[in-house]
Amino acid sequence: METRVAVMSIIVEDTKSIETLNGILHEYRDYIIGRMGLPYKPKHINIISIALDAPQDVISALSGRIGNLEGVNVKTAFSK
Repeated sequence: METRVAVMSIIVEDTKSIETLNGILHEYRDYIIGRMGLPYKPKHINIISIALDAPQDVISALSGRIGNLEGVNVKTAFSK
């Protein structure tokens, strides 16, 4: 199956969702190229960037699961 490279930007505003988010990311670990997380204490948020190489449907499923978490926003940019 053909894969695409994508970058997923995640902003976590509700820290209660972090453990669930980390569990989801662990499930998709085979597709993750790299991950960077930054706590931004002045705004009480966490900013996470995930680089992926995966089939389109896998990326969409991951984005959907993350987007359904309480207090978590996600956007995905794809390579051509």
